[in-house]
Amino acid sequence: MWSRGWLAALLLVVCPRVAGAAEVPIPGNERAVEVHGFVSPGFLVTTSNNYLAKSRRGSFEFTEVGINFTVPITDRLRSGVQLFARDLGPTGNYSPKADWFYLDYRFEDWLGLRAGRVKIPFGLYNDSSDVDAARVPILLPQSLYSINNRDFLLAQTGAEVYGRVRMQGLGALEYRIYGGTIFLDVASQTTLSTQVTNLDVPYVAGQRLIWETPVEGLRAGASLQALRLDADVRLPDRPPVSLGVPAVLWVGSAEYALHDLLLSAEYSRWIARLESNDATVVPPARGISERAYAMASYRVNEWFQPGAYYSLYYPDVKRRSGREAMQHDVAATLRFDINHNWLVKLEGHFMSGTAMLSADLNDGRTPAQLDRNWGVFLVKTTAHF
Repeated sequence: MWSRGWLAALLLVVCPRVAGAAEVPIPGNERAVEVHGFVSPGFLVTTSNNYLAKSRRGSFEFTEVGINFTVPITDRLRSGVQLFARDLGPTGNYSPKADWFYLDYRFEDWLGLRAGRVKIPFGLYNDSSDVDAARVPILLPQSLYSINNRDFLLAQTGAEVYGRVRMQGLGALEYRIYGGTIFLDVASQTTLSTQVTNLDVPYVAGQRLIWETPVEGLRAGASLQALRLDADVRLPDRPPVSLGVPAVLWVGSAEYALHDLLLSAEYSRWIARLESNDATVVPPARGISERAYAMASYRVNEWFQPGAYYSLYYPDVKRRSGREAMQHDVAATLRFDINHNWLVKLEGHFMSGTAMLSADLNDGRTPAQLDRNWGVFLVKTTAHF
């Protein structure tokens, strides 16, 4: 049985003071296994409303640890795996899991194939959202990259075809096409008002296209995903009901990197339909949510990067009034790189609206009953190699 905090201890044993990736020689093979890892504890506190954890009184339940291995089997074939554990309020509790794993065979630059539990390429940053050192903000814009959904939106179990095609004077086009399923933990989906007894994702499929334009540093992208969620649930004082939720998600993306300046913006809509085997318990419905953000960061020098973004979220595009029907997020971050392997971040958010808040964390109070305007302050430090 794994002990609590085993991954952090393993990481420190494997590589206590290494700049960059550790390399472990393969006996009888000139290639080496690349080893990367991180320990990332944090603290968050809110002025009102509990967010992600019991945050009104401050919470240290905001920690991630991970270690990954990449093995070059041949010149064209690679394999990799990441072990991960976290504590985020009521989620995780340091239970270890295989975050992602894959076999990757690259035929040519324009054609490759991956299979396993493969990261989902959705938007600009979903497939790098597990790497704190790769970005300035502690929390990516939550309208698109919700940290609560990380365990099941980071990767899908299936296959992916990918490649990069040069287009002469028109730049280059990177494509990724994937399909498979997502395995969800039933217990983690149960709330105070809903008991989930069965949960399944029959399919998830999608694509992402990134156009690297002829303008240096400018790229634009489009992502599309289709999936279906099936669940058996029990509601208070009602008979059990089976639900189906087919959904289509899309996002348009743009990013511009010029020297030390990075600008990005994305706009997304998620279209979902609710199907029920008993309309008297849960009537059928259809909804469209709207999500968008604009973000900027600037590297002042090798050890200091400030950043900021504005993010918006409307659960229902037809209803935009009321605190529970929206969430606006203005965030500012200061990133300090102490050295090549250790960084510290400070971040503040001004929030208007409560659409992404949970009644479970707020003693049963619904988003409509919570404070409309509130703030979040976060501190996070990450050691990585």
